[in-house]
Amino acid sequence: MGTLTHMPPRGHYLAAEAGLLAGVSGDRIGQWARRGYIRASQSVGPPLVYSYQDVAEAMVVHELEDLGADLKSIKRTIERLRKREGLSWPLQHHGKDLGTMHGSVVEHTGERVYDIGGKHSAEQQVLDPGNLQKIADELERGGWAARLVPDLRFIEVNPDRLSGRPVIRGRRIAADEVASLAEGQGGRETLLEDYEITSEEVDDAVRWWRAVREFEPRAA
Repeated sequence: MGTLTHMPPRGHYLAAEAGLLAGVSGDRIGQWARRGYIRASQSVGPPLVYSYQDVAEAMVVHELEDLGADLKSIKRTIERLRKREGLSWPLQHHGKDLGTMHGSVVEHTGERVYDIGGKHSAEQQVLDPGNLQKIADELERGGWAARLVPDLRFIEVNPDRLSGRPVIRGRRIAADEVASLAEGQGGRETLLEDYEITSEEVDDAVRWWRAVREFEPRAA
């Protein structure tokens, strides 16, 4: 993930597509962008278009929330890191030094822990340095859904393939299209016979698609 932060933005995702990968709704992605938690690096105006790196940053925001940090603290952290070091995706670059404590984001250096403003803190819940690699691996394997279905093997997200749209690994075939076709009458047979997709690849596409749809907003 660290390598990506030093590269130009790659991949193109609308809010709904970014949300499916980051494990939140498209509306929430839009809110995070408008409020400065993430950026829409591939656009200068509406519609907002997000890069692969923006999606990874959103996944770290999601991770910090799950560790108990409130969004105001996350935003303060992002703003201070951007101001301090001029980084486009500061959470990915500094995530290994961050944790949470009592709803706030803290920064740890060696054995000492500071809130992001510089005050020493005594207790923390650390964002495990391994979590950043875990997030990077999950994004490459289908995004937040890979956390819900950890044994996925045939879904791939490559920002240089189909603009970063999730595909069947090693192919230029969109995973959501495979899943949609597989769930229709005779669709699985068509995929196996006409597209030469294996049964295991179809199963992974269906499981991935069912998982990502959990992030879509529910109808009232």
